[in-house]
Amino acid sequence: GALVARGAPGPALVRLAGRDTDLLVIGTGGRGRLRRALWPSVSRHCLAHATCPVLAIPPSPLHAALTHAHRRNALRLRLDSGDVEREFGIAPPGA
Repeated sequence: GALVARGAPGPALVRLAGRDTDLLVIGTGGRGRLRRALWPSVSRHCLAHATCPVLAIPPSPLHAALTHAHRRNALRLRLDSGDVEREFGIAPPGA
């Protein structure tokens, strides 16, 4: 069944995993240096405090490559939709 827990994610997961849990599986997330410095890591909290074994799964290299490509391409997108309409011959809405 599903469980709903309130509170900070790390302590909530550790508290729930304390109930006869065989294994806690958690993703480590692909956060940048700034986010890692500003926000505590849920996976690190679980690894340090859980009473059951914890399996921390890092993001796949493919995920990192796709995220990088998405960020790079997002910078190239034009903000003016008129440019896209002119370039591809798309009529603006209502035309």
